[in-house]
Amino acid sequence: MAPMTPMEISCDTCVMQASAACGDCVVSFIVNREPGDAIVIDVAEARAMRSLAQAGLVPELRHATGGE
Repeated sequence: MAPMTPMEISCDTCVMQASAACGDCVVSFIVNREPGDAIVIDVAEARAMRSLAQAGLVPELRHATGGE
């Protein structure tokens, strides 16, 4: 089994930065962070967030880098 690599989410790399999507982003929903602070979650946490979003309990992660 391949090792799990953490996923780094940073507003600095998001192509939707400063758009209307920021207010409904799961990152903004879960934590009150300072601009520019990255949030690092592991694979299990990413799966949990996806499950919660699919159930309508939290907003979807709207982070997207230019290469996606």
